[in-house]
Amino acid sequence: MKQVQPTIGLLPIACSRFRGMGKETPKTYEERIQLRLDEIKKQCSEFAVVVDPGQIYSRDDVQKAMDLFYAGKVDCVFAFFLSWSEDAAWIRFLRDMYPIPLYYAHITPAITYTNTEGENEFIEYLSTGGLVGTLEGSGSFKRFDRPMSFSGCGDLCSVMKEVKSFAYAAALRTDLRHATFALIAQYPEIMWATYCDPYTYFSKIGPELRFVSVATLKDAYDAVSDQRVDACIDMLMKKYPVREKLAMEHFKASVRCSLALEDVMRAKGATMGILNDASSVLFEQIGLRPGFYPTPENEGEIGIVPEGDLGVGLAVYIALRLTGKHANIIEPAYIENDGRVKVVHAGPNDYTDPQGKTIIARDIRFARSKWKHAGAPFAWYVIPAGPKTLIHCSQGKDGVYKMITVKAQGMEMQHELASYSHGCITFPGRDPNEVFAALINEGVTQHYALVEGDCRKEVRYLAGMLGFVYKDL
Repeated sequence: MKQVQPTIGLLPIACSRFRGMGKETPKTYEERIQLRLDEIKKQCSEFAVVVDPGQIYSRDDVQKAMDLFYAGKVDCVFAFFLSWSEDAAWIRFLRDMYPIPLYYAHITPAITYTNTEGENEFIEYLSTGGLVGTLEGSGSFKRFDRPMSFSGCGDLCSVMKEVKSFAYAAALRTDLRHATFALIAQYPEIMWATYCDPYTYFSKIGPELRFVSVATLKDAYDAVSDQRVDACIDMLMKKYPVREKLAMEHFKASVRCSLALEDVMRAKGATMGILNDASSVLFEQIGLRPGFYPTPENEGEIGIVPEGDLGVGLAVYIALRLTGKHANIIEPAYIENDGRVKVVHAGPNDYTDPQGKTIIARDIRFARSKWKHAGAPFAWYVIPAGPKTLIHCSQGKDGVYKMITVKAQGMEMQHELASYSHGCITFPGRDPNEVFAALINEGVTQHYALVEGDCRKEVRYLAGMLGFVYKDL
């Protein structure tokens, strides 16, 4: 799934009293602050589409900026004082701008002042006095107390790092409000703790939910042609080793079910599917759960999670869209004596990361069941090593949503745990018992998204924008 692409609006506040000063020096006030603004715009352009209304001096300038932001469909606004300034334009923006994520910061200029008796030095001093303006503006920033607002201070490099993380989170907030998720079958009756209220899921987070029956999936299953199934099997067997001789009838059924699931997702306009594969109705009607999702036909445009958990569906979608990398659903299974933690999950899971290890193998646990395609093969996957982020989402007390992150390290592992996609993680420098004690204390569920890299900062900003309770443990 592709990483979101932010669109950011700049609100560079300047001083009308200083406008026109410095005409007898190498650069005027406007030219000096424009050089800094150009550099800010250049750096923002490295990760976002930039909507730049130019230097803001007046009421008309603010109105023009807000109109441009609306027309440009910006995901967020980055506001900063280029020097000291009158604060009327800034306060008007705080009052009149429609609700949108806002980052307000002072960028410390790389300059050391000496003697400002000369005209050139004095104009430079005036042109770089943004700290005074930022402090002045901070009072109104807090008095208006706009939602989804954040602030900071630092040199250009450090502020840009924060703005980048903030912008990606804001872009994902926009994306969520246009997303469609599909819940297939129903909530899992064996896991009440995973339930989320669909009304607040839409109103507070964004995705529109489509409720899909097993009958709809069965119709799609019956409609998948033998040619498509055979083509997918051919591609899978060319790409991944087969561990043992497989019953071709069951192999075809597993691939057919996977293709049908993707067809239903596309028909519903969904980019994320939440499949209740713990439902007996699925096994009664089709005889198995999909074992090769995503199929070779799906180039990562549609995600899926098992067990009907809307919370982990959101967590995996966040991981996918924030990073553009592969993400898996996991349950921490047990802590080994050496402090390593085995993480697992049965059912559909992304197995296509080339850094991981995938084998086509029989589902040994399922083979012991009574269902029609018991023992059908699946993509047996081992999650690759490297830096990881765990992301948890669920609905807690009084209906408040929570988001929790944990930094982890993936360890090398071979295929060990039959019937489960699995991996091994550690929490460097930490006792895993303490980590899980903290998670238990927060009140979570067993489901987590696991994604390559460290995206905790982006998740923290997103949680703030969505009104979630957030903890990094």
